[in-house]
Amino acid sequence: MPSPIAETLAVVLLACTLVCAVLRPRGWPEAVFAVPAAGLLLASGVLPLGQAGTEIRSLAPTVGFLACVLVLADMCDRYGLFEAAGAWMAKGSGGRPVALLALVFGVASVVTAVLSLDATVVLLTPAVLTTVARLRLRGKPHAYACTHLANSASLLLPVSNLTNLLAFSASGLSFARFGAIMVLPWLAAIAVEWVVLRWFFASDLVGRGETNPGAPPPVPVFAVVVVLITLVGFFVTSLLHVAPAFAALAGAVALAVPALARHRAKARDLALALDVPFLAFVISLALVVKAVSLHGLSSVVARLMPGQVSLWSLLAVAAMAAVLANVMNNLPAVLLLLPAAAAVGPAVVLAVLIGVNTGPNLTYVGSLATLLWRRALRQRGEELPTSEFLRLGLVTVPPLLVVSTLALWASLKLVG
Repeated sequence: MPSPIAETLAVVLLACTLVCAVLRPRGWPEAVFAVPAAGLLLASGVLPLGQAGTEIRSLAPTVGFLACVLVLADMCDRYGLFEAAGAWMAKGSGGRPVALLALVFGVASVVTAVLSLDATVVLLTPAVLTTVARLRLRGKPHAYACTHLANSASLLLPVSNLTNLLAFSASGLSFARFGAIMVLPWLAAIAVEWVVLRWFFASDLVGRGETNPGAPPPVPVFAVVVVLITLVGFFVTSLLHVAPAFAALAGAVALAVPALARHRAKARDLALALDVPFLAFVISLALVVKAVSLHGLSSVVARLMPGQVSLWSLLAVAAMAAVLANVMNNLPAVLLLLPAAAAVGPAVVLAVLIGVNTGPNLTYVGSLATLLWRRALRQRGEELPTSEFLRLGLVTVPPLLVVSTLALWASLKLVG
């Protein structure tokens, strides 16, 4: 197939895949559109089988890791961890909206960092909304905090976001070193989110709600201990040069086996938690992006990527990544940018990560997590105005990009 035709076909299929993933006609999974698109590119020869095989093999550890983390988060929910977190926040806030927002920030940041952003938008957000309703408070600040922190608070660890897993693989850093470098950008992003949301929703964070929300359920100690041991396992496996997916698998098994034995969950629940259609979507989307990259776009990205590491180059890379994330979604954006960024060095890879993780707070299409969050609100009949979401994004994302990238630059100087 002539190169211009191949490039056009790849770009059109990528656009169709993304549009269908955003709109999800008839509620169909994203894979319904992505898998045929990848198959067509393979059948037509636009994407050679050898290149596809190499891409799948390179993605396999990341996808396996993602599958284990999805099961781990689902098991935590079945053990009542998120319900207990909501009750703890209700009691700790004393009915004060600002205090509750601070607790939501703390819990959402930790959940996102340790159990991934999907756990925050799918499992924690409903718990937060239930808590707000129980306290009879205005829920917008706390709802927005969940989606914003699902993106921007996912900078800390490789497990926090699928984009992190991909960047971690491309960076060549160890698990511990990745976390050590990103702790300052993570804290900086959370601080910016707090300042902006506290100011933006000042009129909603007034008064006092219900001060006696009822007795909280017991904390699922076993689930908490397993999560903490799993987190330690991530660092230990990194030090031993073993794939951290094994630690995630061990944590998921440690929770799943007792849950199955005590009928807390069924085998079908585990299969649903694995979310095989989403995993197929990730692989298929990667193949479609690979086809686009092979037929010209990779050379354009390579020309735009700076050849050296400086503060200004890191700011430019973060901004470029944020723009691409909002144009084509952050997952294909990171897949497209990482090869060129990795050729320059891990610092540029991490700048890309800042752009694709904080940038999606600007629009709904920037992150699949944001779309899931919006769907969760719709299911509860709590749709928020699009204009408000966009205005909040406009005042949040620019300072997020600048401050987080400055923190990355400082962290690189400190950690080395």
